Amino acid sequence: MKYFFFDIDGTLTDIHTGKLVESGLETLRKLEAKGHFVAIATGRAYYKTIKAAHDAGIHNFVANGGAALVINDELVKNSPLDREKALTIIHEADDLGYGILVAVNDSIDVVMRDRRFLEQFGERREPTNYIYRPDIEYDDLEDIYKIYISIPESEEHNLTNLNLLGHIRMGADYFWYQHDEKDQGIRDMLEYLHGDIHDVVVFGDGENDMVMFKKDWTSIAMANGYPALLEMADYVTDAAENDGIRNACLHYGWIDE
Repeated sequence: MKYFFFDIDGTLTDIHTGKLVESGLETLRKLEAKGHFVAIATGRAYYKTIKAAHDAGIHNFVANGGAALVINDELVKNSPLDREKALTIIHEADDLGYGILVAVNDSIDVVMRDRRFLEQFGERREPTNYIYRPDIEYDDLEDIYKIYISIPESEEHNLTNLNLLGHIRMGADYFWYQHDEKDQGIRDMLEYLHGDIHDVVVFGDGENDMVMFKKDWTSIAMANGYPALLEMADYVTDAAENDGIRNACLHYGWIDE
């Protein structure tokens, strides 16, 4: 029995259209029919991954950068960021005058003590519910799932605690902190399932998938993938839209023609 974990964008989906690749979905069903475990592994928040998993007909996933586990459609856990480290980051950014948004749960809601983020950057491209709470005390927050900071890339050096937690930048004017341990999420999943970590197979294509390409298991990269990821892979298959998942599984003999 193998334990398969698939990234979403560019792996389960065509990177150009964003649509799920039919041959990939057919392959997943064949893997399940042969008794293998099939799951998603993504940095996306839990609330975002639910729809993607449903659309793909997948009932297990690692989400929130490894901090959320779903097994047979049941949420097993979803951990916030390390609270003390998160507060350290927030206080420094606040003192330096950068706008801050804080996600205190796994949803589209973010709280803000002032409007600096919106004034410095504007609204995020993704659907976001901005909750203005001028009386908020950051130290009173129980859970912190994500932190968004409106800091230009050229000024990141101002944050002495920049690397205290994992972070992602998708544009020139802001970045956010979130969990970045999909590999640990996979290990946690295997512990719940009492599976052998050496039976894990991961598929990915992006820079953020590098964290789950480990020597303990089999790592497969899509041909359209990030160059450094391709170098880490045990096998490079075709692009997702060119039947990459199917062709890799045929190559290893995990499915039949």
